Amino acid sequence: MSDITSHTPHDDLTNRLTLPRYPRSSAYDARWTVENTMGPHPLWLLEWLAPALGLDSLRPGARVLDLGCGRAMTSVFLAREYDVQVTAADLWIKPDENARRLAGAGVADRVLPVLAEAHDLPFGEESFDAIVSIDAYQYFGTDDLYLPSLTRLLKPGGRIGVVVPALAEEIGGSEPPEHLKPFWDPGFWCFHSPAWWRRHWTRSGAVEVETADWLEDGWREWLLWCDVVAEESTEEFHVRSSRESARMLRADEGRTLGFARVVGRRP
Repeated sequence: MSDITSHTPHDDLTNRLTLPRYPRSSAYDARWTVENTMGPHPLWLLEWLAPALGLDSLRPGARVLDLGCGRAMTSVFLAREYDVQVTAADLWIKPDENARRLAGAGVADRVLPVLAEAHDLPFGEESFDAIVSIDAYQYFGTDDLYLPSLTRLLKPGGRIGVVVPALAEEIGGSEPPEHLKPFWDPGFWCFHSPAWWRRHWTRSGAVEVETADWLEDGWREWLLWCDVVAEESTEEFHVRSSRESARMLRADEGRTLGFARVVGRRP
């Protein structure tokens, strides 16, 4: 796809995915976002993160690590919207596949796709001006020792910002709320509240936490996206998982599940 910001203005899919809160994301081809999804809408989440992370204040050509980039939609967005040089790191999507996608989006000269595991990142100290992670950090960042090992890659004064599926409040005990039991996967225990993330990062001593907050009505946007992907995706796995997530979000109605945004600055 040569121009991912061109679409039919009155196309029904485009209209459904055009939200006033995300004007930059709304400029991207809606079909392209559905075709490359691996979870919640990554461009919406990155656009929410951007002001807290100060992406607009980065100098042109600043180096940004997109950690757990998936199919690199967020890397494309970073390069096109903020004129930065992006390292698109992921474990599950091969660099060759992402390279083709990046070339199609016209950012092959600004985004380098790499195969990397989050605990074994092949980069030198102080390599990056900023680190971004959208819907991935929860899988490895709950480890007490992880953030200090990651922030060594940041230049002093650089920021790390993540958006993760989250809980409004921590769940006490060893069982989820009754209404979520039919949907609960043990992996969901990596979801935490904004307050938990603030404390977790602060205790590490690796960053000064500047933001740890909750996306108001984020569950509604998550549900909208799940409904659209369930209807429009050509990948059976994504259709099934989106339908299941939609049922869970309707049962929850925002009582428990949503998104947290966390930003920290390396002193």
